Amino acid sequence: MSILVIVSETSAADRPADERRRKLMDAALTVFLRFGFRKTSMDEVARAANVSRQGLYLHFATKEELFRASVAYFLDSSLAAVTTALAAAERPLEERLVAAFDTWTGRFVGAFGADAADLAAVTKDLVGPLAAEREGQFIEAVADALRASGLVAAYTPAGVTGRQLADTLYASARGLKHSAATREDFVEAMSVAVRVMCLPQREEREKRTKKGPAGLRPEGGRPRKARGATR
Repeated sequence: MSILVIVSETSAADRPADERRRKLMDAALTVFLRFGFRKTSMDEVARAANVSRQGLYLHFATKEELFRASVAYFLDSSLAAVTTALAAAERPLEERLVAAFDTWTGRFVGAFGADAADLAAVTKDLVGPLAAEREGQFIEAVADALRASGLVAAYTPAGVTGRQLADTLYASARGLKHSAATREDFVEAMSVAVRVMCLPQREEREKRTKKGPAGLRPEGGRPRKARGATR
């Protein structure tokens, strides 16, 4: 049997276990967001995941291990989804940006419980620099999308970089995460912030549409006078 076949069979055999592990981490993240780290119990996570306590401990020996794995899983999967959304060149830039911020930030709107205030400190202690690293990668992915779209050129005269534009949008998203009542409200407000930033690109697109192909006036506009014609 070839090495390729062995690897394929092993991967196929591992898929159910990986899927169960992912479901456990999804359930754990929901419970941690609702109750915070200190008040979350392994029993509560097991009930949310619809598994036995013993089944949960087969995958995660401690609550700390479960928290680290859940946060890392969220960060990596969300960053992958953001990258996919931003790379969808067939969609307008505004739609891609809103989708990216909804994936990274909007999903948390309304999800935090009253006892979840300890999560920031616990994340720093248990997850370490990973959260900050993934956050930086997210912002840079947004900046790359802004640069690739050509939008940054409109802000060059003001000395504003693509990274600064991305930081500005992220600051808006973080503020809206706390002020929006629902995820739908977040998306609506974030759409406004993105629309304002993308206004130069929208105006340029409208100018090209009015001029028509090759800079000509659209049909119905005043015709050009033939060369040599008299008034």
